[in-house]
Amino acid sequence: MATNITTTISSGQLRGTSVDGADRYLGVPYAAAPVGDLRLRLPAPHPGWEGLRDATTMGATSPQAPYAGPFETMLPLVMIAGDEYLNVNIWAPTGAKDAPVMVWVHGGANVHGSNSLGGYDGSAFARDGIVFVGINYRLGAEGFSVLDDVPLNLGLSDVAAALRWVRAEIAAFGGDPSTVTAFGESAGSILLGNLLALPEAKTLFDRVALESGAPTAVPRGTARKITQLVAKRLGIPTTRAGFVSKTPAEIIAAELAVTAGSTPITGGASYATAIGGPTAPVEPGRAILVGAGRDIDLLMGSNAEEYRLWFVPLGLMDKISPVLFTAIRLRFRISGRILRAYRESIRTGKRPDTSRGALFGELATDILVRLPINRIADSRLGASGSTHVYEFAWNSPEKDLGAAHAMEIGFVFDTLRSPDWPGITGPNPPQQLTIAMHSAWVAFAKTGDPGWEAWNAKRPVQEFDDPASGVVYAPRESTRSVWKK
Repeated sequence: MATNITTTISSGQLRGTSVDGADRYLGVPYAAAPVGDLRLRLPAPHPGWEGLRDATTMGATSPQAPYAGPFETMLPLVMIAGDEYLNVNIWAPTGAKDAPVMVWVHGGANVHGSNSLGGYDGSAFARDGIVFVGINYRLGAEGFSVLDDVPLNLGLSDVAAALRWVRAEIAAFGGDPSTVTAFGESAGSILLGNLLALPEAKTLFDRVALESGAPTAVPRGTARKITQLVAKRLGIPTTRAGFVSKTPAEIIAAELAVTAGSTPITGGASYATAIGGPTAPVEPGRAILVGAGRDIDLLMGSNAEEYRLWFVPLGLMDKISPVLFTAIRLRFRISGRILRAYRESIRTGKRPDTSRGALFGELATDILVRLPINRIADSRLGASGSTHVYEFAWNSPEKDLGAAHAMEIGFVFDTLRSPDWPGITGPNPPQQLTIAMHSAWVAFAKTGDPGWEAWNAKRPVQEFDDPASGVVYAPRESTRSVWKK
């Protein structure tokens, strides 16, 4: 039975609810509503409120379009109208004091997602002694446009502002502001990795877990291309005045038109962190390789078949033509020796499919995620912050997705009973794997050690699978090493 509870933060008083040992405060603003004069501006402090503010229901979500095509039933979304969508949802153990804190940054290719998804419920974390915080940030043009007179990477600035808010306010919910672990998936992982590269990263979090997304940013001119396409379609200049003259709905419609056919694996028009400004002054991946963030504990990994989330539903496995494949080889400088190594690795692996589609998928997964993860881990040997690497390898039977992108999230959250996940996991995912992954993330947040060997010269990777999980040393070495020669 739910009971009403209250707490006070710097902005005012909040009313939440306590249910089954977890205190919940939902839709709590960490910054002012980014509308009107504050639209396409850096996040500003919330002005506060008088009296008791209701925090018993989910708050507004960032303007966005629903997923289209087959993804509509695979990747659920919650969209709630309202201006104050720079908000957080908090679950805390009842009576918590100085509990470790975990802050979740959702994925969605910088255009989808929110903290209101049932699959992101923080009850299991609260059950296990964690104060859990899920955040929203600006998406699409509102968060990642490259305009002539607007600061870069507003969405990334939102994430940083939310993390600063957690440091300042989480004690009111029973959390320890000196033990904050940020974790994210896909675009959320990339954003957190980019913040890890900042000199002031330690002021934002003490530990970070990156799921299926390596830190990266692109030159301003590259990031600007989608902004130019949207502006051209709408007939407006690439200025704040031009974009503010259109509603978010009008801009989203233009985004959908110019990004049709794009995917994170095959490429196309998309929003990305742009190099420049306070949140990405240099290319973050390179900064980390030369020592940034070495004093912060790091857990990072990927799913064994990331590419299948896009390739299987869209039928791309059979649509990679010889001409397209040759173009891809030239773009990424993929030699014949590299191709032979990958073909042999696939032939002897769990899924011996050496078609052009499968081969391209494996190459893309390595180039975008696995190779950067290995390079970052190697660069942190001897660092004061711990480094642990994992791979999620369980093959979902649903739609032949296998160990696809996003498959691990419900396991990490221990929310597989949520109706949000069967579209990709199927109806009966293994609960023992959930226990293993969720427990590892909780342990990492509490101690910096998720329960397996830290990265060293033997290259230990914790493989999460069913019926058994365990450390594998130097997995995929035959393909990883060929890139160095």
